[in-house]
Amino acid sequence: MGLAAHLEELGLPLVEEQLKHPTVVGIARGDLDEAVFRSWLEQDYLFLHDYVRVFSRLAWQAPDAHLGDLVDLAHATYHEELDLHRSLSAEFGADLDGAAKGPACAAYTAFLLDSAASYGTGLAALYPCMWGYSTLGKRLAENPPDEPRYRRWVDTYADPGFAELAGRIAQMIDEADPDREAAEKAFLEGMRHEVAFWDVPL
Repeated sequence: MGLAAHLEELGLPLVEEQLKHPTVVGIARGDLDEAVFRSWLEQDYLFLHDYVRVFSRLAWQAPDAHLGDLVDLAHATYHEELDLHRSLSAEFGADLDGAAKGPACAAYTAFLLDSAASYGTGLAALYPCMWGYSTLGKRLAENPPDEPRYRRWVDTYADPGFAELAGRIAQMIDEADPDREAAEKAFLEGMRHEVAFWDVPL
């Protein structure tokens, strides 16, 4: 078993924990309080800007074979994911320009940016976001919400193209072959940040 697959096994219980979180349950049912989702959109918008910086920092260290992959991931995040946020934010009345990071967002982005100082460990640290959201999207798409705005959010992360991006990170983790203990620690800390991120500030 490759390291990325091993990390996924470790992460599955924390995916299950996210699926039981009230915010995720509300998205799945399509009846989440709009104020909660609006706050989540604002926090994730701020998070994604730093996520692009994480990809960029890792790209600087990447072997030539994966420089383009990380540039592509930064581009997809900055343009495609952030475009989704702008579109949904307009529908929910989110204040993207006036938003400020809550404690969970600030802690998560600081952790990722620090972890990106090491190429292999940094990849393991960011994998929970890519793999985790792809996994959540697939699970939620099995019984998608009727509410069209929440359905569009689910469809984005259930898309095979998003899973393919996560798969690129898995390949890079396996090829980088970082210290296993350090990778496990970084991955699990990232997963815990993922769970905490659903506790949005109101």
